[in-house]
This record gives sequence, C-alpha cells and structure tokens, in this order.
Amino acid sequence: MMETLEFIIHPDGRVEEKVTGIRGNSCAEVTKKIEEQLGCVLRQEKTSDYFAQVSNLTESSVAAQTTHSEW
Repeated sequence: MMETLEFIIHPDGRVEEKVTGIRGNSCAEVTKKIEEQLGCVLRQEKTSDYFAQVSNLTESSVAAQTTHSEW
C-alpha cells in the first residue's frame, strides 16, 4: 500500500490532515514535525490503519516458532 499524507486547507484557516498507508502509531512520528509547524492540534481521529497490527514476522521466523505435536 502506498503511504500518503493529504492536507486540506479550509477557508477559515483550519488544516485537515489525512494519513493513509502507514500502519500502527508510527503515523504520529511521521506527522509530528509537520503538526508542530502548523500549530495547535484540536482533534485527532484514528483510522483503521492506526489500529492495524504491524507484522515483522518473516517466513523463517514463523517456521522457527511452529512446533509439532508428538502425539
């Protein structure tokens, strides 16, 4: 999935930011510096990407964790 940051600047000066394609809470790290420059964050809504599990398992690590029953 492609990682994107979308900004909508409203006529009243509010900036709406939408992050897609970044799983877990690492999106907060990606946007932190930008938000500091924009000003006060009034509200945040977490998307399904935020709550998605980040998987660092490789095929070999899964195979190493798999055990077989001797029954």
